[in-house]
Amino acid sequence: MKRRPAPRSLRPPGPRGVPHRQRARFDLDDPATWAPALDGVTAAYLVEPSLSASTNHQARIPRLVTEAVTAGVRRLVLLSAPRADEDGHPLHAAEQAVRGCGVDWTILRPQWFAQNFSEGPWRPGILAGTLDLPTGDGRTPFIDAEDIAEVAVAALTEDRHSGRVYDLTGPRAISFGEAADLIPRATGRTVRHVDIAPEAFVERQVTAGVAPDVARLLTGLLVDVGHGAGGSVGDGVEQALGRPTRSFEAFDTKAAAAGHWG
Repeated sequence: MKRRPAPRSLRPPGPRGVPHRQRARFDLDDPATWAPALDGVTAAYLVEPSLSASTNHQARIPRLVTEAVTAGVRRLVLLSAPRADEDGHPLHAAEQAVRGCGVDWTILRPQWFAQNFSEGPWRPGILAGTLDLPTGDGRTPFIDAEDIAEVAVAALTEDRHSGRVYDLTGPRAISFGEAADLIPRATGRTVRHVDIAPEAFVERQVTAGVAPDVARLLTGLLVDVGHGAGGSVGDGVEQALGRPTRSFEAFDTKAAAAGHWG
């Protein structure tokens, strides 16, 4: 299988061990960069980085799927999300395109990433000691992104995952308050979760530069957690890899050892 990382920058540092000549510039907003990145590639991992309601954004992955198959890609793995099979979901069109692509495909639907606490949008709250999110006492089975990565590699390199949809979660659902209580055990920090009003959370995101439609969507997803959505534990990691998924406590210890919280 030909391996070609396709980051968005023109001269990326790239993964260790991959010569620069094997890397290709790829910009999801610039279809002219797609063909060179797809040349000779037999398997591709697809990620839509934007949750915008923009028609142009929601059409990018379906168009890329068509071009990839035409270019000779024989296996597609899509990073999707829970409930993306429902009409109106930002990734619905992407899932439909992958399912109907005519080549081997696998869809990954992970729950909230545990790394949101250590490397993503919730890290500043952890560092400040207050995690303001409109989730109430809702619970969700946070998944370690390393589990997602391992499932993706398996799906890209093994035949047995073709036509599968994997629901990827951690081993148990916990609340954001429980997560805030667990993190200090590994870091020594004092962290508390505050259930902020949804309107205030939208305003805070927009002030930070998030597009209003994306801010409303993300807020709605968090509010849904508070209302009981997304609390089910899936077995996708075990199905794909034959082992249990990593726990939040294990993620916690690893993130603290890596210095993500100082």
